[in-house]
Amino acid sequence: MSRLTLGNIFKVSVALFFFPFVPLLVLMIGVRRKNGKVILEGAGYVALVLAAAAVAGYSSGLAVLSFFVMLGVVAVSAMRSYMLRDLWLHPRGRGPQMMTQSPTQVRQAGDPASTGATTEDLPSALAWSAALARKNKNRLPSEAYVSILETCQTLDAVIDAETRQPLGDPQFEYELAATVREYLPSVLRSYVAIPPKMLETKQASGRTPNEELVEQLQLLAGQAETLYASRHRRTSAELTNTGNFLRERFGHRQGGFDFGIK
Repeated sequence: MSRLTLGNIFKVSVALFFFPFVPLLVLMIGVRRKNGKVILEGAGYVALVLAAAAVAGYSSGLAVLSFFVMLGVVAVSAMRSYMLRDLWLHPRGRGPQMMTQSPTQVRQAGDPASTGATTEDLPSALAWSAALARKNKNRLPSEAYVSILETCQTLDAVIDAETRQPLGDPQFEYELAATVREYLPSVLRSYVAIPPKMLETKQASGRTPNEELVEQLQLLAGQAETLYASRHRRTSAELTNTGNFLRERFGHRQGGFDFGIK
């Protein structure tokens, strides 16, 4: 799905204009998406830049070394910002991505992207991803297979809670639907399409497909945990609000009515 939108063009333009501050962008992405691992990574980049700048004034040698350290951190941060583009550059229309081999094959396989956007269909979309992982269990790295199943379990709990008592939050609904319908299936379909003999071959990024899969699944696991925590934090808050109302409305009547119950 195309990411060429006015909002994304503006974001990239700002990032290029403030290119020396790219290490801060990784930190901001983590904070915005409440992803602890990305926050720690971004904080590490910022700390390296600050440390290099602090020692630069002690000698000319340290100044040269600090310059190259900061240049390297900026380059790595720029690359990581691109790899994390799914977290800050949204696709056009923010709708589900059609990840198909052919329309007939997709409908028969139950591809989550071929279904509607209702919450009722999310369990089948999630089951599709879990089934694809089980089908390719022998190809997947062991830690990746376990991560997929755990992520599916977490998302299933969120879907179940949302089905029973919807929050009515469009942003939350989009994040949940996009994770279940687009992000997780996209990672799995892209991985299983790679020939087995190339899974340990380093790509242009310097990583193997297996390493890329593990990292992307870690990001998705973090997103699933964030959705889970957000969903149940709001449910707990609603229960507390209901309790406060009941205490205010009926608390003064305690002991005043027994309704014939002994």
